[in-house]
Amino acid sequence: MSAMEHVLQEIARANRAGEGVGIYSCCSANEYVLRAALKKSREHHTPVLIESTANQVDQFGGYVGMTPERFYGYVLSLADELGVERDQVILGGDHLGPLTFAGRPEAEAMPLARELVRQYVLAGFTKIHIDTSMKVADDDPAVRLPDEVIARRGADLCAAAEEAFAQRKSQVRDATAPVYVVGSEVPIPGGAQEAEEGVAVTEPADLEHTLNAFREAFLSRGLEDAWSRVVAVVVQPGVEFGSADVFDYDREKAAKITRAIRRYDRLVLEGHSTDYQTRYGLRKMVEDGVAILKVGPALTFAVREGLFALENIERERLSGGGLPLSNFRQVLEEAMLRDDRHWKKHYHGTAVQQKYDRAFSLSDRARYYLTDGEVQAAVRRLMENLRKNPAPYSLLSQYLPRQAVRVRTAALENEPAALLEDHVGDVIEDYLFATLKRKGG
Repeated sequence: MSAMEHVLQEIARANRAGEGVGIYSCCSANEYVLRAALKKSREHHTPVLIESTANQVDQFGGYVGMTPERFYGYVLSLADELGVERDQVILGGDHLGPLTFAGRPEAEAMPLARELVRQYVLAGFTKIHIDTSMKVADDDPAVRLPDEVIARRGADLCAAAEEAFAQRKSQVRDATAPVYVVGSEVPIPGGAQEAEEGVAVTEPADLEHTLNAFREAFLSRGLEDAWSRVVAVVVQPGVEFGSADVFDYDREKAAKITRAIRRYDRLVLEGHSTDYQTRYGLRKMVEDGVAILKVGPALTFAVREGLFALENIERERLSGGGLPLSNFRQVLEEAMLRDDRHWKKHYHGTAVQQKYDRAFSLSDRARYYLTDGEVQAAVRRLMENLRKNPAPYSLLSQYLPRQAVRVRTAALENEPAALLEDHVGDVIEDYLFATLKRKGG
């Protein structure tokens, strides 16, 4: 049994006892985010689920420049460095399917998606989110993609995953079989491109139809054992975010779908786009059966937010002193202007509005540019400047007030990377508040 299966069995047992627990999924490949998540795992003695998304990490390197095998090793090396036991780290693949190949016809997109899934499983990832909900080039753009087509393609990817696992098992004696997450009402990675009037909650009949379609597609391919390892289904419980808006969880509106999942003993709901929900909204989601909470852009938004804060401290502390400053925000803006492919279709309006969104949008398209060479050089200079010239309490209080208190009480080192990771950790704490069993409960 994989660590993920064990965790979800414990979650299911606890929820049947009325305890309302779950697990959050850190969907990011950013080093500061990963370090923050691993530190929280160490601090709370809990498993940490880390998932890389298909556009971040793929067989060609993705936008972070890592293949699945390299990313797998990278995360475990960070765990070793931070003193986190490897068996506490669960690695998953998010939105695995034809996401980044959707501009091609099915005959081209699906072989690429199969290879993507194959490399994830061969590398050792044990939670596989199969996402075939997007249309490819030869699908009718005017017609909703039928569940049967989504499920057929999903079963095709699952078959590739199972073949890859058989190969891995022959090489790694104690390899554990992957678990799967399916679903056809999958929010797009990174949040909605446009604010909507509202978010339609999945209907129970649609959940039943989706699961029946996937079950039939899996069994028709002889994937009975794999079907027994489907642990969660993605639905829309009514949460989403756009560039400036957050659609908060409404327990009453989600009640029909959260009750419906209780008919399926071994399944839980997986909530996507839970970024920016309040900790109390997240807690209600978990109590209602949305046992896996996925978060990504909110974490890199916190990285960007923290870097802006550190640059403000740097400027106040060091301007006019002869030391070259990082100019991080300006360098980031210039990188985004040089290459607009990651934000152009997301940010609209006037030039002033677009500039604002490039810096502050909740969609956080800036995360795509944190791997840019010049941006990374600016971050390194920022960190070096503040390592040599630590921030005084007054500036920490101004720009990172929670971290200022922890520095004062010696709970946190006054070191820029530590300050940044701790700031990201505050977002993670909201998810741990929502998912962990309450003390005394």
